[in-house]
Amino acid sequence: MIIGIYFSGTGNSRHAVDKLVHLLDEKAPIYPLEDKHIVEYIKQADTIYFSYPTQFSNAPIYVRDFIKSHDIFKDKKIFCICTMGAFSGDGSGCTARLFKKKKAKIIGGLHVKMVDSVCDSKLLKKSDEVNREILRKADIKIKKAANDIKNNHYPKQGLSFFSHMLGLFGQRLWFYHESKSYSSKLTINPNLCIGCGLCSKICPLNNITMKDGKPVPHNHCTKCYRCISHCPKKAITLLGKEVVEQTTYEKFASQD
Repeated sequence: MIIGIYFSGTGNSRHAVDKLVHLLDEKAPIYPLEDKHIVEYIKQADTIYFSYPTQFSNAPIYVRDFIKSHDIFKDKKIFCICTMGAFSGDGSGCTARLFKKKKAKIIGGLHVKMVDSVCDSKLLKKSDEVNREILRKADIKIKKAANDIKNNHYPKQGLSFFSHMLGLFGQRLWFYHESKSYSSKLTINPNLCIGCGLCSKICPLNNITMKDGKPVPHNHCTKCYRCISHCPKKAITLLGKEVVEQTTYEKFASQD
């Protein structure tokens, strides 16, 4: 049995695994990592396509913690899909090494460049035209990967020793402090927030709670940008001090 699992803040990683898995098996189920029944779904599966975004050439800490804390991957066949904005290094290898410690069999890895998702940094924003082209190329790459897998040629991106060194020295060591733990830097601007509660509802880690009609962020943020990308008043920031532009996969998929 094949299943797809994803952790996604802005839709990129969800799209990548959904498209790849359904090109391989149109009836295969796809689940978010935070699904309350996810452990049971994993236990029932033989092959898992596991998708997540890269952060500073590393998997989100929530993803890493999930793998480390569950002994349910023994003998499972795992294909790691890493989505990225610019540089991934060994993005798929970061989880592959953790899965191997859990006695899983890594069958492949794929790195997919997707539309930008960091809303509060001018440096990381791209034009709509560029994002549409990125999405077009991503879909082509995913289709090719699916065809290769059908012919029993599994992509191995990010799994080599060279990729490991590239990710480690290219970014991960320099930004170790950004990915070693959960963040307490999520900020909600009280002058912009209208207290709609959407952020608290969609946070995958329940890191935002409502108090007296206003959202309160805590110190367990995994930097997925889900709340920041969907806040109707652009009131939430993490890396920067203001939202430059909200960008999600759906924004460009709807223009196809």
